[in-house]
Amino acid sequence: MFAFDGRATQQLQEAAADDLVRVFILPPTAAELERRLKSRAQDSADVVSARMAQASGEISHYAEYEYIVVNHDAGESLAQIKAILTAERLKRARQTGLSDFVHGLREAL
Repeated sequence: MFAFDGRATQQLQEAAADDLVRVFILPPTAAELERRLKSRAQDSADVVSARMAQASGEISHYAEYEYIVVNHDAGESLAQIKAILTAERLKRARQTGLSDFVHGLREAL
């Protein structure tokens, strides 16, 4: 799993569209996003303010993603992302060798 900005995601989409699962993670509220940024204590107040100002533009790209997770709780969000990845792996087109397996199964019946 990787986190990319919108531009990097678009470049990756162009290069590997068939193998890409795009999940956009939203904060539950603007206030919670700001609280989380501040609680990490990694950035100055100016950097946090700049990131908050950029957030609206980044969030505007949510409709370009196949899946949206609203991160109310980190554990629940992780479970949702794992469920998305499991479902994607089970898609017929992603299961290598499935055609041969089904053919062999049908012949055995």
